[in-house]
Amino acid sequence: MSLVFRWIGSQVLGNVSALGGYALFCYRAIKACFFPLPKRFLVIQQMEFVGNRSLGIILLAGFMVGGIFGFQLGEIFRLFGAESLIGASTAFALSRELAPIVGSFLVTARAGSAMAAELGTMKVNEQIDAIKVMAVNPYAYLVAPRLLGAIIMMPILATIFVLSGVFAAFIIGVLFYGIDSADFFAKIRWMMETKDLWMGMQKSALFGFMFASIGCYQGFKTSGGAKGVGQATTVAVVTTYVTILVLDFFITYMQFKGF
Repeated sequence: MSLVFRWIGSQVLGNVSALGGYALFCYRAIKACFFPLPKRFLVIQQMEFVGNRSLGIILLAGFMVGGIFGFQLGEIFRLFGAESLIGASTAFALSRELAPIVGSFLVTARAGSAMAAELGTMKVNEQIDAIKVMAVNPYAYLVAPRLLGAIIMMPILATIFVLSGVFAAFIIGVLFYGIDSADFFAKIRWMMETKDLWMGMQKSALFGFMFASIGCYQGFKTSGGAKGVGQATTVAVVTTYVTILVLDFFITYMQFKGF
């Protein structure tokens, strides 16, 4: 029995220690975002990496998810003669939940894993130590531009995801359910408010911070050569997915309660 309690205690202490290390890392990274301001070209480079290179998968995923919603909701609303609500329901679901969640998952798999792998390789090759020797702050040079790039681009990608999904739902509604195009968009204006899209963008910005910070943190603490880089990348992606889902639950609760 003592061995069980000892194992539980070691697991708890290990997780608390890891959480404390991550919190300290985030403090240093956020501080480096403002004092001093990161170089503009580094931030733009990361914005291009996170945003432009993820545009294709975001458009495709948004279109597919919107089309699936169009079919599924169309069959349900047909029972009540309310097919014109396909667009409004799809836009509402995409804006508040699916665009931030699915978009963040996709960008995490593409950009977040790359951040962990790139910084992990630099860590095991002692390039980060070399940067410190040259009196360059690695948080300002490596981490801050990635954080800012993810925070800036994720709300934009989420908005594109919503537009792509609504366009797909529009095609499905008009072609398969005979919805009048004017009625389709009128229902969206009736049901949707600006705050719905704004709430989704807030989530996307936070999720962007999470996948960038977790990816960079795992990269900075990588050890063990090539095997360690692979492990750090896997841990970064899995941890980000779980963190995003947990945060989404509490953020959604607060948003619907009016906080």
